[in-house]
Amino acid sequence: MAGEHGPDGHGHPEDGHQEDGHQEDGHQEDGYTGEAVLVFDQREVPVGVELRGFFQPIDGRYHWYGRVAADERVTELVEGGARTALLRTPGGAATGSLTDPDPWGRYRVAGTSTPPFPVG
Repeated sequence: MAGEHGPDGHGHPEDGHQEDGHQEDGHQEDGYTGEAVLVFDQREVPVGVELRGFFQPIDGRYHWYGRVAADERVTELVEGGARTALLRTPGGAATGSLTDPDPWGRYRVAGTSTPPFPVG
């Protein structure tokens, strides 16, 4: 029936992703969603995060990025001038930069090189 199957007729959605996790643009994305800790100098703030990442062959580095759940302590620190923090997850740690919040108070975090989560 029309609409139940993807373009190949086998149920693959037209969402830009293939079954093997590659996007149509060739990037393999990894990620982590869950609990983390942001460390600003010596101050630790437990947060929730949604992170993604991919290896960029053009510059030869791994790029990771995501959102930090809204948290008043993070807002206070970032508005006070802290724009870089160590992000720790159960799978690793990496330093990232925080940018302006979205309308829901979630800060974007991004970094290059080793991500704060396992890459598979």
